[in-house]
Amino acid sequence: MSGTPPVSTLDAWRREPFSWQGMTHDCYEQGEGPGVVLLPELPGITPAVLGLAQHVVDSGFTVVLPSLFGVPGRSDADPRAAVSIARACVSREFAAFATDARRPVADWVRALAHRLGERTPGPGVGVVGMCFSGGFALAAAVEGAVLAAVLSQPSLPLPLTAAHRADPGLSEAELLDVARRTRDEGLCVLGLRFSEDGLAPGQRFATLRERLGEAFEYIELDSGPGNGGGFGRRAHSVLTREVRETPGHLALEARERMVAFLRRQLAPGPPVVPRAAAALEAETD
Repeated sequence: MSGTPPVSTLDAWRREPFSWQGMTHDCYEQGEGPGVVLLPELPGITPAVLGLAQHVVDSGFTVVLPSLFGVPGRSDADPRAAVSIARACVSREFAAFATDARRPVADWVRALAHRLGERTPGPGVGVVGMCFSGGFALAAAVEGAVLAAVLSQPSLPLPLTAAHRADPGLSEAELLDVARRTRDEGLCVLGLRFSEDGLAPGQRFATLRERLGEAFEYIELDSGPGNGGGFGRRAHSVLTREVRETPGHLALEARERMVAFLRRQLAPGPPVVPRAAAALEAETD
């Protein structure tokens, strides 16, 4: 696919560490409005992840971006990115190969979401996870403050066997609690993937549809041969690397559907026009 994804920098972000039960990660924050925890994909807080985070901020949300792995601001094309990926895959914090697993990092994300909900407006907060962190967003929804969970190309556990491919990325006890909250507390879950993405298997989403029913919304973009979006067969990052800011672009539309999902759950009312779009309208008036 030609063109480049929207990117940004850390310049406007405030950094503060967040600690809970002996685990500490730096968190970057910007914005006003309902809270959203945006978990980076591997290899970390890249310029493309920052581009997505900035768009969510400009859409009217307070975004907290934890640095779970890698060096914040470093490009995913940097040769050192492979080191971040290798370290994450063997970390006990993430349990990349385990099925039916309660991952320590999910408990930390729940605590972060709870703290964010205490100081931001709205009925609750959202958690967005991508790739390596996709399942962390779903596991975080055990926390009562979380009313919207977004799983974009969730890739854990790594899809080594049929059991791994069908595993939803959290423990059975956590999934039961999430399912209860969808029935009783208005929690909704959104999943996104490319149709041919082996790292985020369709079997995983089939499990979530079965267990969460209509509370699980599902966006699948066609990445098969000759697809209308021009996506390559290895297309993976729905909300970041595959987005092009061209009207009608399918990944761009998926990103806007994700923002609309967050707004519906966290900030019902008239939509907020992103600052970049507002500036463009002003120039054309």
